[in-house]
Amino acid sequence: MAVDDRVAAVPRRRQIRFTRDEQDAFLRENTKCALATVDKEGFPHVVAMGFYVEDGAFYMTSYAKAQKVVNIRRNPKIGLMVETGNGYAELRGVMVRGACEIIDDVDVVRQVMNHRRNAPESGRRGALDRARKRVVLKITPHKITSWDHRKLGGGY
Repeated sequence: MAVDDRVAAVPRRRQIRFTRDEQDAFLRENTKCALATVDKEGFPHVVAMGFYVEDGAFYMTSYAKAQKVVNIRRNPKIGLMVETGNGYAELRGVMVRGACEIIDDVDVVRQVMNHRRNAPESGRRGALDRARKRVVLKITPHKITSWDHRKLGGGY
């Protein structure tokens, strides 16, 4: 990449970045992410997860014995990506680099599980019964990157 190409790319990144309000709305509307942890051999381990954001932190639950939890206990550095859109001109997303805290308090697990209001009541009740086997993953972002290619107006 020539120096001129790099200089031209920087303003484009600023142009497609979400505003704070746009990012908040995007994360309320899109509650499924790809969560990346690092396995014992140093490879990425990527799984789909449901989440919500509160006070700047991302919250989700998992079974305590799941591989992602084992990975986080060993190395709390995570990556998280939420993206929508099919064609390049439609892509919108948020990428997070951060640290994950594991919370194993059953009452907190139930609170986080109950926060997910989209689940049918019967399914939620069953899930809440399994809270003793689950943990909360609380992700505190260190860096957030966002993009909305629709802001380019079809030009690349």
